[in-house]
Amino acid sequence: MKFQAISLGFYYPGGDAEAFWSKVRSSPEYADDLEEIRAEGERLLAAPAQELSYSTFSLFHTQGSRLEFEQIYFEKRRRLNTFALLSLLEPESECYHTALLDAIWSICSELTWCLPAHVRLDKSVSAEIDLFAAETGFTLAELRLLLGDRLPEILRSRIAELVEDRLFRPFLEQGPYSWEEAEHNWSAVCAGSIGSAALLLLDSEEDAGRLARILEKTERSMEFYLRGFGKDGACLEGLGYWNYGFGYFIYYADLLLKRSGGQQDWFRREQVRRIAGFQQKCFLGGDAVANFSDALPHAAVHLGLSRYLASKYEEVQPPPLRLRTDYRDDHCSRWAPALRNLLWREQREARSDWGPIDVYLEDAGWFVSRVAADAGVFGWAAKGGHNDEPHNHNDLGQFMLAHDGEFYLSDLGCGEYTKDYFRDEGRYDYACNGAQGHSVPVINDVFQAAGRSRQAQIREAKITEMEDKLTMELSSAYPLDELTSFTRSWSWHKSKLPSLALQDEFRFKTAPGSLTERFVTLLPPVLATEGGLVILPGREGTADLELRYDADLLRPEINRRTFRDHFGRDTVWYTVDLHALQLKRTMRFQFQFQFALYKLK
Repeated sequence: MKFQAISLGFYYPGGDAEAFWSKVRSSPEYADDLEEIRAEGERLLAAPAQELSYSTFSLFHTQGSRLEFEQIYFEKRRRLNTFALLSLLEPESECYHTALLDAIWSICSELTWCLPAHVRLDKSVSAEIDLFAAETGFTLAELRLLLGDRLPEILRSRIAELVEDRLFRPFLEQGPYSWEEAEHNWSAVCAGSIGSAALLLLDSEEDAGRLARILEKTERSMEFYLRGFGKDGACLEGLGYWNYGFGYFIYYADLLLKRSGGQQDWFRREQVRRIAGFQQKCFLGGDAVANFSDALPHAAVHLGLSRYLASKYEEVQPPPLRLRTDYRDDHCSRWAPALRNLLWREQREARSDWGPIDVYLEDAGWFVSRVAADAGVFGWAAKGGHNDEPHNHNDLGQFMLAHDGEFYLSDLGCGEYTKDYFRDEGRYDYACNGAQGHSVPVINDVFQAAGRSRQAQIREAKITEMEDKLTMELSSAYPLDELTSFTRSWSWHKSKLPSLALQDEFRFKTAPGSLTERFVTLLPPVLATEGGLVILPGREGTADLELRYDADLLRPEINRRTFRDHFGRDTVWYTVDLHALQLKRTMRFQFQFQFALYKLK
């Protein structure tokens, strides 16, 4: 296939870079973005640039800690991205341009672009390609095009050499890499970044064969990436990894579409269309999202990616402007989405808000409901699935409740990434990953186990105007031969003040030694009356959540706990444990969760 020549027209309307950046500088639509980027520029100019050292690199291998190295690594990318954007916005500024050249020089001088968690100290790093090495190569290739002859030839040549040595040659000659057939974000990010870099750098007749070979391998990896999705388009890794993996899939697909003159078009795929609609199904009101797996409980949206997808597919709703991600929010400081949040801003107008939704994602086993009422937006989500998912948590039967962006029943989401966090033998000791940190029962002091066979069986998933119902069989989640059945059922009543009824029914060969119903929250629960407690909101204007249960059957216990969140912060969470008082072969417990708009006295 013959490819069109590389052109700035791929990026700018009419190919007019000056007109685009002039509009960004003057249009109110970009005012907040500009304020954030310029504030970062001033902060970074005043801060000394840090360099990576062997000592910080080796910490992961000696202590299992990632943050020390990664904070410096990502701050270097923040300098690169910020000064690149400011140089494009204000080309007359020598200060910004000099800082940009220093940032490019520094990154080109790194021994490897990989994170220490993804390489071995006893092997050469020259053939290693991880997520961040691939992203870095894509970033530098794109900056080389966008900045043109404003970059000195020594840096233009060095970028081309490094991308060849660290991405193209290993990809073609040193593989195959494990991520080439990954059915999750790695295949999309790694292969998509390499394919994008090739589309941006390989433009001569002599390059045609090499470009074709790179794209052939990239296309193969993209097929594997899409295999990780069911027909429902749900991302089992969570919304954050949808933004990440699917985002890089789209960045590559867009460049491929343009350079091929529309001949190679991933957007015609029905599966891509379904995946594109996943984001709007995750929000539970405000910025609260159904954050199953390693996902954060609150999320912003990439306006560029979101509006681009909305321009491609009529059923994809552009997000509310209030959910726009702040330029400074991405702690990994990724260039590709940061640039496209500006470039793709005007693809389609924003909505004032996302409307109500009730959706059952059959392949993922997720049920998500967003209810708009006079008192605000209420959300409920529950999941089945299995316990061998990408970024797996042992969480069959987990559920959450939210009001106007405030979670009452929570999923802890992703913890601090360490060496043990991704080891099979240590992963489920972390509360955020193990069943102990989810709203699921503990039976005979035994938690749910990991494995593909630990799978929920959906018995009913029903949506009506005023009530949603979900029932699943969960006995296979527990490594207990004596447990013959565990059925969990929810009834979500969508009234002016929604309520959730939960019923758990257990059947055993012999009566268990103990059974505890556990509910997880980040807000302080308070025992109110016999058979009742209240979870208090964290801010004014949101509701209380009342939990009612049978005090003759269950004894309450509230514990305050802490875990290390994704950013290495100690975070308080609470368990509401309701211990069974009458242990029998057959037991049934019913719970009522009711939102209320008065405060506990």
